[in-house]
Parts: sequence; C-alpha cells; structure tokens
Amino acid sequence: MQDYQPAPDLLKERVILVTGAADGIGRAAAIAFARHGATVVLLDKDLPGMEQAYDEIEAQGYPTPAIYPMHLEGATPHEFDELALKLEETFGRLDGILHNAASLPYLSRIKDYDAEDWHKVMQVNLNAPFMLTQALLPLLLESGDASLVFTSDTVGRRAKAFWGAYAVSKFGLEGLMQVLAEELENSPIRVNSVDPGPTRTALRKRIFPGENPETVKPPEALMPLYLWLMGPDSKGTHGQALSYPSEE
Repeated sequence: MQDYQPAPDLLKERVILVTGAADGIGRAAAIAFARHGATVVLLDKDLPGMEQAYDEIEAQGYPTPAIYPMHLEGATPHEFDELALKLEETFGRLDGILHNAASLPYLSRIKDYDAEDWHKVMQVNLNAPFMLTQALLPLLLESGDASLVFTSDTVGRRAKAFWGAYAVSKFGLEGLMQVLAEELENSPIRVNSVDPGPTRTALRKRIFPGENPETVKPPEALMPLYLWLMGPDSKGTHGQALSYPSEE
C-alpha cells in the first residue's frame, strides 16, 4: 500500500477529525488529508503545535481546518458530547476519525508500574477513543461513506515485557475496533486499525533516546496507507488489523 497513488481530490468535501494532530503521525495525517481536499478538525492538548499545523495547511491553500483543544487525559463524556454538538452545528456530519493520540510515559515492569500512571495511559489510549467514538457515531452515520481508523502498535497484538499500560491499552483498542466493526457491519462506517511500525515520533524518541532517528521512517511514509483507509478506495475493508508495510 506504500505504492498507493491517491487521487488529488480523494477526500474532497469530507470532514475528518484527527486526534494527536499537533505532532508526529497525527500532524502528518492532518496535512495529508487536507492536501487531498478534506476539512480537517485538529484535536490535541498542544495548542501551539496545532496552530503550526493549521498555519501550514492554510499556507498551502488547502481547505481551512478547525482547531479543537482537548486534554484527553482528563476529558469527560460531557466534553465529548460538547464536541459532537459543535461539529454538528458547524458541519452537520463527520466522514472520518483518525484515533491517533497516545500516551507512553515510560517502560516498566508490571510490579513497579505506578497505578496513577496506569490509569492516565488507559484514559488517553483507550477510554478517550471509546467516549469520542460513542459521542460522534451519530455524525458518522450521517455520512454516506465514513471511516474509523485506530492507530495501534505491534505490542498491542503481541505484547512484550516492560510495555505495561501502553501495550494493554493497545490490545484494548484492537478489541474496540473489532467490536465496532461487528456492530457497524451493515452501516456506512468501516472500521480498521493500523500498526505503523517504528516511526520517527516524539513518543518513540522518549522511549528510545539513544536511537538515531534517521534509522526509522518519517510519519510521511505512512500517508499512502492512511489516505487509502480514510478515502473511498478502501470500501469493503472492514474490521482489519493492518500493518505497515501493508500487504493489501
């Protein structure tokens, strides 16, 4: 799928929400979606980072994005309902969500893992995607062709020692994807997950500080796969746990 050539107007007139949009894969995806015609809703706790992404999108003449600051770690169901109301008032529908925001504070043995940190990771990586999806499902159903994409991880499919709450939360995210895929089988919404593999992000740098970043791919290398999943060319792909490089 890395050889996929998306049409320039692949996402024209679509409205797509991207979490973790201020940096890394989320930022690259938001810009790529906008480049191909989407109106992107940027969601992140990092307002300056979102503003930089916003400015880059505007400077290129792509559809004007929207910024929605939210700290997922402390977000409540009411706040997600407010987001849904705002999107309904502004756009009337939603054509896609990229669940990309993630928390990975450190590597640790389970016996040493701080319980408060465990809850924070679960909140960002699993509870927030659940609450966000639940709040926005009515808007996704207003679209004739909507896509839900979850950024997963290798350790969310086969766990490794020391990955703690992050690995467990990604396993949960895969389960959420599968449940949603079953429940939405006869709807206009397709649901899939992506394991991006090693990617040059701030999250990875924090966990592997000694790694030469030039030895791992940049987020932009993933964009053909993400564009394919978010656009109409992936119709019929549903409930799949995909990986980069994709075998599709």
